[in-house]
Amino acid sequence: MTLDYVRLLHFARRTGIAAVVGLSVAASGCIMASPARSAVGAPPPELGAVNVVFPSASGSQIHAWYAKGRPGAGSVLLLHGVGENRSAMLARAQFLHRDGFTILALDFQAHGESPGQHITFGALESLDAAAAMSYLRRVAPDERIGVIGVSMGGAATLLGPGPLHANAFVLESVYPTIRDAVSDRLGAWFGPLGGMARWFTSAVIDVVGSDAGVSEAQLQPIARIGRIDAPLLLLAGTADPYTPLAEAESLYAHAPARKSFWPVIGAGHEDLHEYDPADYERRVGNFLSLNLHAAPATTAAVTDAPQRGATRSSTGGGSR
Repeated sequence: MTLDYVRLLHFARRTGIAAVVGLSVAASGCIMASPARSAVGAPPPELGAVNVVFPSASGSQIHAWYAKGRPGAGSVLLLHGVGENRSAMLARAQFLHRDGFTILALDFQAHGESPGQHITFGALESLDAAAAMSYLRRVAPDERIGVIGVSMGGAATLLGPGPLHANAFVLESVYPTIRDAVSDRLGAWFGPLGGMARWFTSAVIDVVGSDAGVSEAQLQPIARIGRIDAPLLLLAGTADPYTPLAEAESLYAHAPARKSFWPVIGAGHEDLHEYDPADYERRVGNFLSLNLHAAPATTAAVTDAPQRGATRSSTGGGSR
């Protein structure tokens, strides 16, 4: 939060005036939809990637890194979270490319080097994800494709014209509904005033929706996840205040069969690869190898013994 937000909060704590909290919450809502543009630049040489640009139906020109992998190993589309850019997915890109995968890591519209007027929490970004899938199919037509979507990137995988047509999905820390996402963030951001701040959830959704041009109905990943047609590995931090574990479990329950769930013990709403790189690379790498290599296995269950948290898997519809 900025200094102005902190001053507003201190004043609200002193006076107990709900209107001041409401003002601060409304300002937070406006900030949430503001573009997160920044220079990203060339990928590190060891990744062996090139800068590419392709158009999206969002109206943006999408900037991305593309790294060709080993034939038959599969391709992976990397979709970052809100306020970030493709550099946030670099560590994932590096380990996956070492394992032979072709990689495409993009900047969503209004993020990084891709132009855009507003962040839309997966609505317009879903069009960017679809454009990236089309690009991958053109440049690597013989490869099976997996998706790693983090937070908003996971929502973009499911929303808009989606779900994307992929051969495997890794979804991390994805909100079930925008109402859940906003309420949870207000509760976390305002600390002891979080309960009061949650009263303004509808107002923030209205402000952000009006500013960004999206409706609450467009931002319901839980209503779309049942349409995916490929194996799923869902990840969630057990200490995530923005997407509490119960919400992640609810999202998982709505997914179809051939799914696995890894609750990452102790992790918050953070980079789950950075939190536990060895376990992440083992679990996610194995899952993608099983489903994307030229002769994939028939199931998506993560069968190796967990280290930081249990992995639940199912092959029957809707079981958890």
